[in-house]
Amino acid sequence: MEISFVGSSQVNPGRNGDVGFFSFGQNLNAKVCNLKNNSSKGCNFGRNQRLALPLKSGLTLRASAIEAAEISKKASKITRKKPVDGVKLYVGLPLDTVSKSHTLNHERAIAAGLKALKLLGVEGVELPVWWGIAEGEVQGKYQWTGYLAVAEMVRKLGLKLHVSLCFHASKECKIPLPEWVSKIGKQEPSIYFTDRSGQHYKDCLSLAVDDVPVLDGKTPVEVYKGFCESFKSAFSPFMGSTITGISVGLGPDGELRYPSHHRPAKSKGYHGAGEFQCYGKYMLDNLKKHAEKQGNPLWGHAGPHDAPGYDQNPISGGFFKENGGSWETPYGDFFLSWYSSQLISHGHRILSLAASTFKDSPISVSGKVPLMHSWYRTRSHPSELAAGFYNTASRDGYKDIAEIFSNNSCKMILPGMDLTDEHERLESRSSPESLLAQITSSCQKYEVEVSGQNMSVSGASRGFEQIKKHLLDKNATVDLFTYQKMGAYFFSPDHFPSFTQFVRSLNQPTQRLDNLPVEHGDTVESLPDSNLHMQTA
Repeated sequence: MEISFVGSSQVNPGRNGDVGFFSFGQNLNAKVCNLKNNSSKGCNFGRNQRLALPLKSGLTLRASAIEAAEISKKASKITRKKPVDGVKLYVGLPLDTVSKSHTLNHERAIAAGLKALKLLGVEGVELPVWWGIAEGEVQGKYQWTGYLAVAEMVRKLGLKLHVSLCFHASKECKIPLPEWVSKIGKQEPSIYFTDRSGQHYKDCLSLAVDDVPVLDGKTPVEVYKGFCESFKSAFSPFMGSTITGISVGLGPDGELRYPSHHRPAKSKGYHGAGEFQCYGKYMLDNLKKHAEKQGNPLWGHAGPHDAPGYDQNPISGGFFKENGGSWETPYGDFFLSWYSSQLISHGHRILSLAASTFKDSPISVSGKVPLMHSWYRTRSHPSELAAGFYNTASRDGYKDIAEIFSNNSCKMILPGMDLTDEHERLESRSSPESLLAQITSSCQKYEVEVSGQNMSVSGASRGFEQIKKHLLDKNATVDLFTYQKMGAYFFSPDHFPSFTQFVRSLNQPTQRLDNLPVEHGDTVESLPDSNLHMQTA
């Protein structure tokens, strides 16, 4: 991959009212970005992808010729203004930033992207660190080389870094669990979550084996602990200076939940509530013991017999039926209480090990809670119940979640801050805004700090306006927002100008995004040829 920037205008320091380092002055001349990517196939910077970077500077940057130290030297002379008092803005790096061979994918493109974010005034970036890459081949043997290179790159540019420790796999980028874990899973598939049909979810380990020595004599909690301790040791020079926060993976996609909806929907216009994931050997053993302890041994043989399948309407009958459903019976309460308590206990275990590992490091520790907003406008809240949150029209299922975060002094990451009720499908009875309000209310009650994320990258102004609402509202509780995520589309002319306006609008909160002027130099055009050449006049 070869990437270069050519800017023929002079560098002008930004005015006090501008976000970032440089203003989009009317005197800016042509900026040219050339991207040649003939060999790299990545999750976010794909082969022959267009990468458009409308920088706020006339700095001449040829990534193939300018050393990182020189970039850092120029950037260090610039005093950055925080986008919003009390709220820090981060951008997620590509999921496949570090390859399985421990080298950097799209290194020059990412370096150029970091430079663009620095000039724009973004606080820092978020880096996913994968269990399947760092401890991929042998238990206890860690390879941090590629991730250390990213941390050094970020440090030299004067950006901050949040790290997500990912104990799950990624189908999107074909990043599996560690090879040695997968080998164990072939012999003992009950280390994974299992649904009613016996299908195993192999992208993370079942929470039921947290304290069971299924990993060559060690428990998953012990293995996670060793991973965190090794990371802490390897990255100690960056802790508190460059690295200011750690997010620990809690389940599927890093979130605290069951993989209740892991199968693709058969219809794009309709989504069921998912299925209970309690049919693995270790989950059923726990359920059986709990039922016997409660004096109802017959309730411990399986999950609800009348629960719907993945793509069935959850409220048409059976367990989740609006009125008279099994969820409201003594059995329903028994099962849902047990199912959710297993998730809560798991969350506490993982947050506790992370908090204890990093307790003497000057960084924050976070965990991510999902926004299961489909079917929220029903009495039974089936999507949340299937995912492990015992939250219904008559029961608050998030206060216990907030409490474990509070008890471990951890921050909660909430996605979906770009979503609005009016743009959700009516048939799913969804309400992301109401659910977010409920969860943040529980966090306020237990004094848990909240960080936000978006769920989609569309470039639509309504999404940015909704994010801005969560960040700037007088009752806002969000102190950090991570925009997901960097890649070819992120820097494209369809998206990056809108993101630039969004960042600028955070310093002008009284103006709507569509009222902010798009200044000369804010846009780029792409020419679809093999040696991509993007230019704006």
